[in-house]
Amino acid sequence: MEPVFTGMKRYIRQIASGIFLLVFVGFNAPVQAEDAVPQSQAQIMLSFAPLVKKAVPAVVNIFTKTRVTQTRPSLFDDPFFKRFFGDNFGPQRKRQQIQNSLGSGVLVDSEGVIVTNYHVVSGADEITVALSDRREFDARLIVSDERTDLAILKIDVEGERLPFLEFSDSDTLEIGDLVIAIGNPFGVGQTVTSGIISALDRSAGVANDIQSFIQTDAAINPGNSGGALLTMDGKIAGINSAIFSKSGGSLGIGFAIPANLVKAVLINGLETGKVVRPWLGASGQEITGDVADGLGLEKPGGVLINRVHPYGAAYQAGLRVGDVIVSIDDKEILGPETLTFRVASSVIGKIARLAVYRDGKRMTLEMNLQPAPEIPPRSIETLTGRHPLSGSVVGNLSPAYALELGLSAFSEGVVVAATTKGSVAERYGLRPRDILFRVNGEKITDIEQAKRVLESAQGSWQIAIRRNGRTLSFKVSL
Repeated sequence: MEPVFTGMKRYIRQIASGIFLLVFVGFNAPVQAEDAVPQSQAQIMLSFAPLVKKAVPAVVNIFTKTRVTQTRPSLFDDPFFKRFFGDNFGPQRKRQQIQNSLGSGVLVDSEGVIVTNYHVVSGADEITVALSDRREFDARLIVSDERTDLAILKIDVEGERLPFLEFSDSDTLEIGDLVIAIGNPFGVGQTVTSGIISALDRSAGVANDIQSFIQTDAAINPGNSGGALLTMDGKIAGINSAIFSKSGGSLGIGFAIPANLVKAVLINGLETGKVVRPWLGASGQEITGDVADGLGLEKPGGVLINRVHPYGAAYQAGLRVGDVIVSIDDKEILGPETLTFRVASSVIGKIARLAVYRDGKRMTLEMNLQPAPEIPPRSIETLTGRHPLSGSVVGNLSPAYALELGLSAFSEGVVVAATTKGSVAERYGLRPRDILFRVNGEKITDIEQAKRVLESAQGSWQIAIRRNGRTLSFKVSL
């Protein structure tokens, strides 16, 4: 038997030889450039400077001004006076204030078209765009889309051709890809940060309902909104939109709207002046592990359809309640948010292929993507007469009109669009987006029926409305 020490040396030599062989093979094996990791000090010292130098001129700063009227407090605001004379007693002293805000934007063509966030310019009376060379231009808002938190601006550059950035195909992005973010955080000036893509298809918990965000750890702070998230070939991966933060600063969790959705809004908006996107015409629930087992699916994922609208593209394609959508055009559907995103980022008139499970069998449906229809026509009119809804402006609900108002596309009946100031409807608390549900026990389906029921009552009305998913009832006698 050889000495222990001699055996140990031989063992160490074998390990060293193995490591040398692995390193030699690793350094000499062919790799694709996009998948390579730094393997030398020289590679680690590579700079983002050439990419930044090319991209920075196409990222702009946006400054907005909004005039806000405020009522100044006075002696007559004292509760003692209000108790006896009411809220309207005494002069109302009002003053105007200017609210300033800032954000970022990205030039997407040479003629001055800029993409930014809706929340950056929403309600602004004045919009100013500052280029990287410090020149400033007045901008006009040409398209706004609250559902995606995107807006399109235009500046007049009198024939000058401006630098701009192209879009990447955001479907090709992968977790771990390097990205850089450019924007104007906290108003300190144009700033560049770097990081990686931390996740895809994220729901950020923000107000817009089309959510499939790119998550990144590149530092994004207030003022970065509307700026560019770039790939390493200098193309737009997404438009920075939101951050997760408890302090208002970056915690390494930022969100960007994917480039493919931005492109869909841009193309659609520039052609029509408003955003009209494809509508699936179906809704459903996320498939958990228990649901997947019950349906005989291999794994959780997809959307179990529980509602199909008879006027929607999905119904025309043959989709039915109980079907499970697992992919669109070979893109996996993880849940309802992914489904909504895939349809919204597509193009009207395209034939989409739905992979569906029905009764345990996989099948493919071809769906002609179309916008939500306006059936029935909204037929807006102001109700008059001696009844509690007098002075309300109402319309017939359709999928298109419901989505325009921010309601479920499956909403039906008559909706309150506005109330005339000082009207009976306003005094009884009717609000825009209230849905007239029942009057004196009769379900309301359209404006003509609503007028007939309201006018035929004998001085007493039992009215039920739906507001924010709740049913509210009140009785009125006139």
